[in-house]
Amino acid sequence: MPCRLAEIPPCSLRAHPRPEDTRCVLDHLPGGAKPVRFDVLGPVRVRHGTAEVPVPGLLRQRLLALLLAHANTPVSAGWLSTALWGGEPERRGSKLHLLVHRLRRTLGEPERLVSDAGSYSLQVGPDELDVERFETLLDLAERNLDPQRRVEVLRQALRLWRGSPFQDLDLAELVGEAQRVEERRLVALEQLHAAELDCGRHSFIIADLSELVRENPLRERLHALLMTALYRAGRQADALAVYRRARRTVVDELGLEPGPALRALERRILSGEHIEFESPTARLATRPAQLPHDVPGFVGREAALAELDRLSEKTDVPLAVVAGTAGVGKSALVTHWAHEARNRFPDGQLYVDLRGYGPDEPLTTTDVLAGFLRALGVPGDAIPADATERAARFRTVVDQRRLLIVLDNAAAADQVRPLLPGTPTSFVVVTSRDSLPGLSARDGACRLVLDRMDAAEAHALLTDRLGDQGVSAETSRPLIERCARLPLALRVAAERLHQSKTRDVGELLEELTDEHRSLDALETGDEHTSVRAVFSWSYRNLSDDAARLFRLCGFTCRHAGHRVGTYALTALLGADDVQTTQRLLDVLVRAHLITEVGHSRYEMHALLGDYAAELAEQERNQPAVVDRLLGFYLHTADQAMRLLQPSRQPEAGGLPRPVAMPRLTSEAAAVRWLEIERPNLMCVAETAAKAGMDDLVGVVCRLLHGYLAADDRYYDDAERLATLASGAALSDH
Repeated sequence: MPCRLAEIPPCSLRAHPRPEDTRCVLDHLPGGAKPVRFDVLGPVRVRHGTAEVPVPGLLRQRLLALLLAHANTPVSAGWLSTALWGGEPERRGSKLHLLVHRLRRTLGEPERLVSDAGSYSLQVGPDELDVERFETLLDLAERNLDPQRRVEVLRQALRLWRGSPFQDLDLAELVGEAQRVEERRLVALEQLHAAELDCGRHSFIIADLSELVRENPLRERLHALLMTALYRAGRQADALAVYRRARRTVVDELGLEPGPALRALERRILSGEHIEFESPTARLATRPAQLPHDVPGFVGREAALAELDRLSEKTDVPLAVVAGTAGVGKSALVTHWAHEARNRFPDGQLYVDLRGYGPDEPLTTTDVLAGFLRALGVPGDAIPADATERAARFRTVVDQRRLLIVLDNAAAADQVRPLLPGTPTSFVVVTSRDSLPGLSARDGACRLVLDRMDAAEAHALLTDRLGDQGVSAETSRPLIERCARLPLALRVAAERLHQSKTRDVGELLEELTDEHRSLDALETGDEHTSVRAVFSWSYRNLSDDAARLFRLCGFTCRHAGHRVGTYALTALLGADDVQTTQRLLDVLVRAHLITEVGHSRYEMHALLGDYAAELAEQERNQPAVVDRLLGFYLHTADQAMRLLQPSRQPEAGGLPRPVAMPRLTSEAAAVRWLEIERPNLMCVAETAAKAGMDDLVGVVCRLLHGYLAADDRYYDDAERLATLASGAALSDH
């Protein structure tokens, strides 16, 4: 229910045990035990066995009701005080403490009312609360397809009602919960009369249904039940009169026509058809088949397919997350596997694109649950409005069924959790660009990280897509690597070659190799398949700080190397806190926008690097950003070389010194840093040469030439650096 303060969650009933047969658990208690019963379906009361325990005083009754509405859930003392005394702040804490003490004494079991960290919770065991017993019986009735047994169970549930929920207590904080439970009572009444119709007792229920329709004139399902009962009793004119009254009420009150189900029922009565009223539970045998079409030309991924097979067969792993970077083929993999495995799930397949990443607004779990329930046979007017209730109904409907549930394109764990069954008989597969660690930590999900294709798989994909235009492995290798071995990019590239009668692999590769045009070469005009657009959906989901770090990584791709360390990225940010940079990198790793390739070492594949570089061009004061990056490499290289050559003079080309630098305290540490960063230092020299920064090229050469020339492994680098320095010296003259 909606709360006035944000200190507690909305009212929700605790999960209750599920009876395994049609008997109610409250009929099977240990011999001699005097069970405690808490009743809220009418005036609030407490019973020990058959004896009622008086709860004196309106305040004590209200406190008990508030705690029962949140049974087994901590409720803050502040919220309770406000609910009980409203705007009287004076001494509310001491007054509540005294009231709790008195309620403990009334209950006779002080340990039931627990106090902890400024909150209180009332501990209620299974079957001790009448509203839980009521809902347990409703869930049991929904699983029992025998109409006579449904009638018995539903009547047993409705006998628990003694009036209206929390009767006579007049607390605004209880209104929402009371309305929720009252709605479930009406649904139970609808199901009861539908079951009575299934048993052929149409004449028997006409009077009760007529009274319910008068009390609830806007519930179309009640009108439909009454029309069906009258029609079966041979009273066609009366059935049609009920429809006319219902239509008039709906039009007058809501300005709408009746729903399609009621209108269709009227047409069938007018035509004299035989009518079998289809109850909600009778529809639960519906077998959904919602998988999208299989991916044509699916190749490779044998290890990932085998892992999904293995996970789906484990009874203790009901949830798998397939994570990976944009365009890596997560949805294609899971869809292909699901088609191959569908026969293992005799109760059907549910599928939804959650739109966590894409041009459209993400789907709400409320809408997804409504769609799933309809697919499982629950009629629209029997689907609860509340999201929590929908999730509970969904768990009830899929209980003990063997379903495959594919939740594609999820953005966050909270988008997934309400859609999970409560029992492990069904298997759920989630795809996401995020690793969704919360699902592993809390919900026991097994994660399968889908990497980019290997060279053989990528060549097989190209060959399949190009057909007679297929290219040799040798010819396709550069194209495959420039497409970063991403299935999406390879498919787009193949389509570009297939469409063009004149473009060959070499020409397309030339476009892809141009870092300023590579993503243009993979443009399709469709935001669902253009590589740039697909990357953008991941970028837009980032926080502002993480998005800025992603953009700045574009500078490393253009001015240093694709593999960089945390300190270099901290310098790019102009920050002094490596830990903050590390936290932002963790966000990018979870989003699969950057890959950790070693301790505090990260890289992007070529296409993501080009995308980040495009975004980097939006950064203000770009020369200062580049200077910070180059300054980091030269100052740290200078530090390393002075450890190896203590007599040399400091030199870093006048570039800004970063605040945060790795501590190199020995020759071994200096050599290790130079070996790791050698490719990036060479990129710095190349960047400086291309930009005409001749003085800087000379600085890099003087810093590194001796170190590189002394090691035979780096002879080519030493020669290249000397050539760059000579060219720079000549240009000065």
